[in-house]
Amino acid sequence: MARRKNKILVPEARPGLDQLKAKVVGASDPDQAKFEAAKEVGVPLKEGYNGKLTSEEAGKVGGRLGGSMVKELVRMAQENMGKK
Repeated sequence: MARRKNKILVPEARPGLDQLKAKVVGASDPDQAKFEAAKEVGVPLKEGYNGKLTSEEAGKVGGRLGGSMVKELVRMAQENMGKK
């Protein structure tokens, strides 16, 4: 059984991060964000078992989500710095 290694330092931030994840890929539901990202990069991700995906394919999905989230957070920080 796979264990989740990356823990959020502030657990109360989970809902906000989930909403950001959905926002960056244009998904209406945070649970569907990874499937939207997979579709965008051409990875055959489906509900349930995905053990046949290569690490390259899985990385494309994770990179699309994580990279987009970081870009959006940087944009938000720059915007806030401009207001002060």
